[in-house]
Amino acid sequence: MSRYDAQHERTFFALPDTDAEPDAPDLTEDAIDEIVNELEPTMTSLLGRDEENEKPISREIPDTLPVLAVKDTVVFPGTIVPLTVGREKSKQLVEAVYSGSKILGITAQRMSNVEDPGLEDLYRVGTVVTILKRLDLQDGNQSIIVHGLTRFGIEELLQTDPYLVANAHTREDQYEETTEIDALVETARRLARRVIELTPGVPEEAPTIMENIEKPGALADFLAANLSMDLVNKQEILETFDIGSRLRKINRALATQLEILELSNKIHNQVKSEIDKTQREYYLHEQLQAIQKELGITDGRDNEAERLREAIAAAKMPELVEKEALRELERLQRTPQGSPDYSGIIDYLEWMCELPWSKSTRDKLDIDRAREILDEDHYGLDKIKRRILEFLAVRKLNPKGKGTILCFSGPPGVGKTSLGRSIARALGRNFIRMSVGGVRDEADIRGHRRTYIGSIPGRVIQEIRKAGSNNPVLMLDEVDKIGSDFRGDPASALLEVLDPAQNNTFQDHYLGVPFDLSNVMFICTANYMDRVPHALRDRMEVIELAGYTLHDKSYIAKRYLIPRRIEASGLKKQKITFTDDAIERIIESYTSEAGVRNLEREIGSVCRALAAQVAEKKKIKKTITPKIVEDILGPIKYEPELALRTSSPGVVTGLAWTPFGGEILFVEASAMPGRGNIQLTGQLGDVMRESAMAAMSVVRSRAADFGVDAKKLAERDVHIHVPAGAIPKDGPSAGVAMFTAIVSLFTGRACRSDVGMTGEITLRGLVLPIGGLKEKALAAHRAGIKTVVIPARNERHLVEVPEEIRNKIKFVPVQRVEEVLAAALEKTAKPVSSPYKKKTKSQTKKKARKTKSKRRKNSKTR
Repeated sequence: MSRYDAQHERTFFALPDTDAEPDAPDLTEDAIDEIVNELEPTMTSLLGRDEENEKPISREIPDTLPVLAVKDTVVFPGTIVPLTVGREKSKQLVEAVYSGSKILGITAQRMSNVEDPGLEDLYRVGTVVTILKRLDLQDGNQSIIVHGLTRFGIEELLQTDPYLVANAHTREDQYEETTEIDALVETARRLARRVIELTPGVPEEAPTIMENIEKPGALADFLAANLSMDLVNKQEILETFDIGSRLRKINRALATQLEILELSNKIHNQVKSEIDKTQREYYLHEQLQAIQKELGITDGRDNEAERLREAIAAAKMPELVEKEALRELERLQRTPQGSPDYSGIIDYLEWMCELPWSKSTRDKLDIDRAREILDEDHYGLDKIKRRILEFLAVRKLNPKGKGTILCFSGPPGVGKTSLGRSIARALGRNFIRMSVGGVRDEADIRGHRRTYIGSIPGRVIQEIRKAGSNNPVLMLDEVDKIGSDFRGDPASALLEVLDPAQNNTFQDHYLGVPFDLSNVMFICTANYMDRVPHALRDRMEVIELAGYTLHDKSYIAKRYLIPRRIEASGLKKQKITFTDDAIERIIESYTSEAGVRNLEREIGSVCRALAAQVAEKKKIKKTITPKIVEDILGPIKYEPELALRTSSPGVVTGLAWTPFGGEILFVEASAMPGRGNIQLTGQLGDVMRESAMAAMSVVRSRAADFGVDAKKLAERDVHIHVPAGAIPKDGPSAGVAMFTAIVSLFTGRACRSDVGMTGEITLRGLVLPIGGLKEKALAAHRAGIKTVVIPARNERHLVEVPEEIRNKIKFVPVQRVEEVLAAALEKTAKPVSSPYKKKTKSQTKKKARKTKSKRRKNSKTR
């Protein structure tokens, strides 16, 4: 066999080269080439012929053979294989054989993890080989090169120590040349040629070597030794003695490997075509960088990285945050500019650098100055101003203390948001307002994770970046209108933000690092605290803001609203003034609110109308009177109907609390023939319906005490209606008004037109306390009510009612319903209004005569 035949045997199809000790080092290519050169005269028998005499070479194989067990390797006849020997028994065997006949048998182990195999651990069919060369390796192992001669079978083991010796018989290939064998050989050669073409790294002379193998059995062994198959399949081919069957198995293996190679080649071509463009751009980019470097032109990516590195150093981040930013910067430098991650990392680092990690404004803790600013910006609100000054005082005495979270609750237009801006001005801090009304996604608070394309930090981090300092006054507006759906609960996300014990380590999903929010002064606003989750409300100190009185609104209009609207309308040069009567006319006839938002809107309408006249060069009156207000704003929008509504029995004025301030409501009762049932209308809630039932039960159970005819109660149905039926109503505080309306209806005693009332009743006739007394008092004052009946247990809350209202309204504290009737109803019944007043005797006799005369007339007609 030539040298090329030997090289082919070592490289074709990546023949495995370890057996007895798989972890031992392999021979190098140079070492194998040297060995092949030395053994070239010895390897002429590879094809089974003497090249000079063209005769088969005969070898004498003894019946007793030393047996070398190998791992994960099958040696075929006609092949040259390098093996590494590491086990002691194997070394002793090689030493004994190499110094003698150099012939031994090699068989594969069934399990590679057996270190001292016996007969049951070996395949019974192996290959007789001759050792061509032995080398001693530096690690103590040995490397041998063997040449396979023929198959043999183990009959029995004769000895196991110091190495295996077996009684064996050889098996030479025997076949007859037939058309089928020729066809199988041709098929094998054709498939093998195609496999060689598709297999990378196969020497060019491999097809020539394959064509020179003439014997069908030798061809099958040659292909089996070089095909990529597992140990079991190779051993199966070794144990196949019939040449035809052996070739069929080889053809099946070749067809399978060819199919895999063709599919792999197809996939490779597809992938290659896709990445060729990317590789071309990459190589061109690298060349461009090299050219720019030679010309002294700096790389844009290096400039970007250097700019971000300087920004990170200037941001003065905490150690943990700076470490994360530098890690991302290193990742940026390894990322190609064409990668989508490149721009994402730049955006992230820019966010990190722009946040005010160490930037803060210095608090101005001058209490007198803060009081002046609050008084300058807002009229009244003494309780809130006092609480803010207390906060400043604590901050001055303990700068490192954690302040509470304030929540301003009140109707719209009372100055909650503007009050937060004044607090920021008094403290000398930046002010940012963040509306959370209608927010439904938790990510709006905590941000989106960076795994999503286009992700950004949450609103809290965004607003702090806009503020430019880490201690701004952050107002969370409309916290009672936060929603929730399948995307999460934003109110729960706010729990960490508004908790002073936790927000020093607030972690936005986008940033992935903690940001200290403990220096931020959070102020929340809400119209209706019942809608705020309890856990969130528990973290806040709620300060109630009630509505303004007529005097308050007049003062606010003259000092703040009118100058602001005149300047906005461009009438500053005209020196427009409003009389007190004009202001009161706008307040009473064109607005009905607890705050001053609509008042400012109506004043703005008047100023715009005047501005239009000035623009048309018309002469205007610079003093605005009620007559001018009516001419500009049109017919009045809100006209008191109190006297008209209470002119008949069964109509009572009640007081209600709403998220938008206090309101008056009228309770109307009417009776009709029936069976003593009660009907309720006006979109009343369950609690209000139950209050009406309780009021009716109190009247029925004690009818005589209240001057009500029990027989009439049983013979008539009562219908209670609360007007403004499109507006839902609920709550227990209308119980007193419903009770009074029923008693007024059946006694004929009308309720006084200047009396309003509020309170919850029980079946025992007790009057229980209610909430929102200040708002209800303001509503009564706006409606012109002079007397308000309140529960006695609410008397202590009158200190919250402005002194102006306490001087104009008489508050009557009551404990029982009898006191309510005494304070609210007229002393005598009205004959015209009450259809239930008793008839006089003369009226009764006159009616009887008419009835008798009518009967006589009817009898004559019959």
